[in-house]
Amino acid sequence: MKTTFAMLLATSSLLATSAAAQSLDLEQEDLTLGFIKLTDMAPLAVAYELGYFEDEGLFVTLEAQANWKVLLDGVISGELDGAHMLAGQPLAATIGYGTQAHIITPFSMDLNGNAITVSNDIWEEMRPNVPLMEDGRPQHPISASALAPVVEEYRDRGEPFNMGMVFPVSTHNYEIRYWLAAGGLEPGYYSEQDISGQIGADVLLSVTPPPQMPATMEAGTIFGYAVGEPWNQQAVFRGIGVPVITDYDMWNNNPEKVFGISAEFAEANPNTTLALTKALIRAAIWLDENDNANRVEAVEMLSRPEYVGADAEVIANSMTGFFEFEDGDVRPAPDFNVFFRYNATYPFFSDAIWYLTQMRRWGQIPETMSDEWYFETAADVYRPDIYLEAARLLVDEGLANEVDFPWDSDGFKAPTPASDIIDGIPYDGRAPNAYIDSLPIGLRSGQTVLDGEIQG
Repeated sequence: MKTTFAMLLATSSLLATSAAAQSLDLEQEDLTLGFIKLTDMAPLAVAYELGYFEDEGLFVTLEAQANWKVLLDGVISGELDGAHMLAGQPLAATIGYGTQAHIITPFSMDLNGNAITVSNDIWEEMRPNVPLMEDGRPQHPISASALAPVVEEYRDRGEPFNMGMVFPVSTHNYEIRYWLAAGGLEPGYYSEQDISGQIGADVLLSVTPPPQMPATMEAGTIFGYAVGEPWNQQAVFRGIGVPVITDYDMWNNNPEKVFGISAEFAEANPNTTLALTKALIRAAIWLDENDNANRVEAVEMLSRPEYVGADAEVIANSMTGFFEFEDGDVRPAPDFNVFFRYNATYPFFSDAIWYLTQMRRWGQIPETMSDEWYFETAADVYRPDIYLEAARLLVDEGLANEVDFPWDSDGFKAPTPASDIIDGIPYDGRAPNAYIDSLPIGLRSGQTVLDGEIQG
């Protein structure tokens, strides 16, 4: 049965003021959790290495997965009890885009953490179009309008312009599309007949698993990509590419990965779900506390082959508050990776709704849906009621601070102002259709894609 939006708000409010902590009677103690080799899987590694799972009576095995589809299939089949997921995966599965399965998230894993990188050759072609600062370095953020003349030259020569992203419902897909469209480039559409996402595209986007991004670009198969760390910084260290924009500069403190479990697992194992959420919240607190003082230790963990397996120096470039663009152009980026502050771990409905608006914008949701549909779908997947119950237990146990949680939230962040988004268009999760219709490139109300053309 669907969890209604109103029911969730009422339950969240009740749980936020519930009674003192008690020992959880776990339904399942032995768990296998999946992840992809990216730095934003850090809460899982930290909860394991620092014993937070064990503190909750959980005996966890962490398993790296080959790609996002394998990971999602593992959660659906029950081979995995939960996983580090793309935020779009639980939403897409629940609405039946791709695979049909009801997946929920009680915990958002992080904010920011991604970038868009281009090859050295493309950067040299872009650079004359990029404004410079007084010291001669490129002025950031860099608009995709600097890439547009390069794409046009390729088109005039009859050559496709190929770029990579990690999965059709990934943040990276929606971010690179957002960046391209903000610069006047068409990133292409999906339809029920053609799921390539390349209908009418100026830039052809295709899927490449994150660890393979640098090598695929170096081979010339793609000219650039959107991915999480450490695979942008890896391109810099290898001397094969230049990151041109971080997602923090595209949309300040945008939502990223989530921890996903099946609704069936959550219903059958409510106390185990709470215990998992508690351990992950503690890990997120540790990652951000004392102005990121623990990040050096976290980098050492993540560099191990069983986790991310990249050089610690590469991971540290972004995890410790800096980001390198061109070789030697290192700039402060204290919020490039955020795991707890700014309520990063709270599963906001408005975050879910943004992903759904982007699915609709590019045709993955083929028809116009009501605002209420967006609200109900978000509440069916994002579960602040579970999150707040876990947070209350931690506070009552003296393991977290009362002031660090949004007890009175209605599930919506304040609207993102125009100044915080690359295209200067504000976002308000309470008005999804008005937001979609405000975007100059993309489907609008009443439109769909049929036979390779926008209709309506």
